[in-house]
Amino acid sequence: MTGIRHSFHKINGFPMHLAEAGDGPPLLLLHGWPEFWATWEPVIERLSDGFRLLAPDFRGFGQSGNPDAGRSDRAGADVLADDIVALMDAIGLERAGFVGHDVAAYVLQRIGVRYPERAAGLFFFNCPTHGVGQRWRAPGHINEIWYQTFHQMPFAADLVGASRDSCRAYIGHFLKHWCHRKDAFDDVLERWVDNFLRPGNLQGGFNWYVSANAGRLATMAGTAPKPPVIEVPSRVLWGRHDPVLRSEWADVLPEYFSDVEIGFAEGSGHFVHVEEPDLAAAEIRRFFAGKA
Repeated sequence: MTGIRHSFHKINGFPMHLAEAGDGPPLLLLHGWPEFWATWEPVIERLSDGFRLLAPDFRGFGQSGNPDAGRSDRAGADVLADDIVALMDAIGLERAGFVGHDVAAYVLQRIGVRYPERAAGLFFFNCPTHGVGQRWRAPGHINEIWYQTFHQMPFAADLVGASRDSCRAYIGHFLKHWCHRKDAFDDVLERWVDNFLRPGNLQGGFNWYVSANAGRLATMAGTAPKPPVIEVPSRVLWGRHDPVLRSEWADVLPEYFSDVEIGFAEGSGHFVHVEEPDLAAAEIRRFFAGKA
């Protein structure tokens, strides 16, 4: 895309890459896996006329650096939330609206709990919570989460990155399988392969799963403490056909948010912001009108 500005900001021991476009009330767009800042380009194209859009790469993703070379358990939701708040401090941004997906759904929840004064609102594309509990490993779902264990293996990044073909097959599997609109990433697949073949990027993304594992197992076992209720105004737009973060899990959201609007994207799976960008942008615009 044209009109996107790129910068790097030294925070918490590494350079964080930031893509920025537009002018107006600030919105931070936070990605998931297997993604990086460019996953937001369809939304940026539709919203840059009314918002200042800031799309960083998390540590170990995209063009950001990583303070921990190799396998690390220091890339969990609290660490990533601290990184984002440090970025806001570095660029002089006191408060912003937040939009997040996948990994970022967990990060936004931690921002809502720990830094509510920094958030004008929280907008989630799909939002797994502590309340999913044992449904993560239900008989009809267990085969969908195999990758979360595989990504913790010390050889995972070497296997996936052994060749361009192996990386394309692996990343392409998730981009297609998790979509309801199966061609959503066809035009950018090679760009995604280029991204994940950057030195350290496969392991950088896999470190999220290493870091989240203890909490994931505790959630499944029912021993994880329930987090405080989030009071920041929130909106969840859940892809109806997401095979891995299932839309029926929205039933517990009112137990975790005091002010939440819940809806469903009927034409989407996991990647609502890519599969239905017109809907995604319109809902972001409506939710943050007067907030951000």
